[in-house]
Amino acid sequence: MTAPFEPFTPANGTGGARRRAQEWDWQEDRSWNTQQAVDPWSQPQQQPQQQEWPQQQWAPEQQWPQQQQWAPEPQWSAPPQQPVYPQVQVPDPAPEPRRRVNRSRPIIIGLVAALVLVAGWQAFRVESMIQRSGDLAEAVDASQGRTQELEKKLTSVFDSEGVASGVLPSVFRVRAGEFTGTAFAIGQAGGRTNLFTNFHVVEEVFKSGAKQVTLERGTTRIEATIVKVNQGKDLALLRANREIKALEVAAGAVKSGQQVMVVGAPLGLEDSVTTGVISAFRDTEDGPTIQFDAPINPGNSGGPVVNANKQVVGLATAKARDAEGIGLAIPIQTACETLGACGNE
Repeated sequence: MTAPFEPFTPANGTGGARRRAQEWDWQEDRSWNTQQAVDPWSQPQQQPQQQEWPQQQWAPEQQWPQQQQWAPEPQWSAPPQQPVYPQVQVPDPAPEPRRRVNRSRPIIIGLVAALVLVAGWQAFRVESMIQRSGDLAEAVDASQGRTQELEKKLTSVFDSEGVASGVLPSVFRVRAGEFTGTAFAIGQAGGRTNLFTNFHVVEEVFKSGAKQVTLERGTTRIEATIVKVNQGKDLALLRANREIKALEVAAGAVKSGQQVMVVGAPLGLEDSVTTGVISAFRDTEDGPTIQFDAPINPGNSGGPVVNANKQVVGLATAKARDAEGIGLAIPIQTACETLGACGNE
């Protein structure tokens, strides 16, 4: 049996012998295969028509070798060359411009850091100063408290020597005729000095119509004039034509137990001092009167009674007869109000 397909002949006419030889080989193989395939089917049926069916069934399978043999692999020419493109010279990229270094930045950072450190240091110093000021205020308060306590203690301790040294230069013995007493400077006016004393000290001179008295202290002699008197309150105002250190006037009323010093010229003995305390403050027919226990004698009349601060609290004016330690003084405020010559004018 022959195959129903025409032998494949390439269009270019080459390879015909080879292709035909392969076809003949294929036909021989096909005839052998046909015989092998027909024998099983021909014996039971004995129908010639069924013997051709296997040939038709095997025909497509037998085309694969023929199709596989047509490959034009040996006939391919050399592989196509890839197109050659002209080489283009690509210029090198321009170098990146160098960044400009900001040299001032580290300086600014350093300045900011320095300012921060300085501000912190100043804040620390301020806080320390505030704390120290608080401690100082506490220390001042404590010292003020101690000062007040010391002042209280000092008032209880009477410095007789200190008081006497501050008061004596302002106190004089008064010689008025045959009588002597004591006077002290209380204020100045126009280069002249006002002095207080008792009226009964200058009474004889004043009633005689004369107004001149003498102020004596050691070898010092000063002429003074009786300016004003109040017989009912036993007060007299003298004026000297020279400046003398005036004593201060104590403010407020005296208290019982307050230590005082009486300065005068008892029995004509100038620059004499005695000390004591305020015994009482009394209201009598002649007005308010200070009672003290410091010893006094004739000649002390008109002398100042001073406290621990060297301030005048009264004028010694009398003592109780047939008794010891009972002296009387006119309050300095009464004298100032009556004669009106306290302080500088």
